[in-house]
Amino acid sequence: MTTQAQLRNRYAREAVTTASPAQLVVMLYDRLLKDLSAAEQGLGVRDIQATHTALMHAQDIVRELSSTLDTSAWKEGEALRRLYDWVLEELVNANVNKDAVHVQNARDVVQPIRDAWFEVAGRGGQS
Repeated sequence: MTTQAQLRNRYAREAVTTASPAQLVVMLYDRLLKDLSAAEQGLGVRDIQATHTALMHAQDIVRELSSTLDTSAWKEGEALRRLYDWVLEELVNANVNKDAVHVQNARDVVQPIRDAWFEVAGRGGQS
């Protein structure tokens, strides 16, 4: 018998394996924003472990986005890399200082980038 968890895992695997590169980037940004929400909620209820876990995962995503950025293919790539560095710094500060302002600062930068990628993905990944 297949469980709900098994069905969700299978759906997630299939979604990733059939997604375009632009859709994969949107998925990363969506998960990043989910982590930021979880960190904000954790800070709101003073759940230090949940906050730490969410912020560490968010940092991993930002590092992945930065490391896979091909700056030779896009002249604004270096500017985006610097933005990723700033977001990473905000996430580290949020974790060290347990300060939701840093999380919100990161969200304010990440959300419009995610929305732009969503538009690109909706056009079949064409810019």
